[in-house]
Amino acid sequence: MHHLTQVSAASYSTFALPATLADLYLCSTLSELQQLALPVCPYVLGEGSNTIFLADMQHPVLRYLAANKQVQQSLDGAVLLHVEAGHNWHQLVQWTVAQGWWGLENLALIPGSVGAAPVQNIGAYGVEFADCCDYVDFFHWQSRTVQRLTSTECCFGYRDSVFKTQLAGQGIIVAVGLRLRQQGNAITGYKGLEHLTAQSPVTDVMQAVIDVRQSKLPDPALIANCGSFFKNPVLSQQAYSRLQQQYPTVPAYPQTNGQIKIAAGWLIEQAGFKGKGIGGISCYEKQALVLVNRGGTADELRQLIEAIQRQVQSQFGVTLEPEVRLLG
Repeated sequence: MHHLTQVSAASYSTFALPATLADLYLCSTLSELQQLALPVCPYVLGEGSNTIFLADMQHPVLRYLAANKQVQQSLDGAVLLHVEAGHNWHQLVQWTVAQGWWGLENLALIPGSVGAAPVQNIGAYGVEFADCCDYVDFFHWQSRTVQRLTSTECCFGYRDSVFKTQLAGQGIIVAVGLRLRQQGNAITGYKGLEHLTAQSPVTDVMQAVIDVRQSKLPDPALIANCGSFFKNPVLSQQAYSRLQQQYPTVPAYPQTNGQIKIAAGWLIEQAGFKGKGIGGISCYEKQALVLVNRGGTADELRQLIEAIQRQVQSQFGVTLEPEVRLLG
C-alpha cells in the first residue's frame, strides 16, 4: 500500500482541474484494503474519468488497483468471468472480444476501471453493464467484510445503482462477476452502426463502436474531459409527446418500461452551447454533451453547468442532471 500526501488532483481526474488531495491511498490487494485503518470511508476513485475535483480535498481518497481476472466456468454457452475492480474497462472489453465472447462489445472505449462500471451502470449503443452482470463483490468499510450482491440486489437503473444510493460512502467495489456468451447477435440500431448486420462478427461490432466514439469524443490525453457530462433525460410518454409536438426531430429511444429516453447532447446543441463556453470550459465542438477543460477553473465549470441547465429547462422544459461525480 502507498500513502501519498498533498498530491495534485489533476493527475487523478481526466478533467484536470487544479486542486490538491491531502491524502491518497493506493491499495493493490484486498488484504491491504482490510489493513487500512481510517476512521471514515474514503472517497473511492477509479481512473478518474468520471470524477471532477472542484476544490482541495481534505477527505481521504482511495484507489483500489487489484486487476486480476479469471474464467470461472463455462456452461450452456455462457462464460463466467471474475474480474477485480482495478482492471481497465476497455482492455477487458478488448480481451473478451479477442476470445470471441459476446456481451461487452458495445461498451468498448468507455474510459475507466471495472470497479466503476457497476456504480454508474455504464451503457452505450443499446447495452448496459447490468445486461452482463452476474454479481458484484462489495467491501463494507465498517465491518471489513466482502458481500456478494446479485445483479438484482444491485438495483441497476439508468446510470444508477445501489452503490449510488443505499451503499454510497459505505465501502468499495472490489470485483465483479460477468456472464458473457459464446454466440451472439450484433445490436446495430444506432447511428454509426448501420453498416453492421445481426450476423456481423463481434470484432466488427467492437471496432464500429470504437470508430464512432473516436469520431465525436475527444481523447482525454489530448483534451481534458470526462466524456458525457449530463445524463440523457428519461421522460414519460406524455411529456415526450408534448416535446415532440414542438420539436419533431428530437432523438428519442423507447425504453422497456414505456418511458422515452431523449438525447441530452441534442438539447444542449439546440440551446446554442455546442462549441461555446465560459472561460476555459466549453462544450466540445463535435459533441455538445461533452464538456472540455482548456485551462479553466471550477467556478467557470459551475457557471457553465448552471447556464446549460437553465437554458435547457427554459427552452424544452427538461431538467438535465450531471452524469459525472462532482467532489468538493
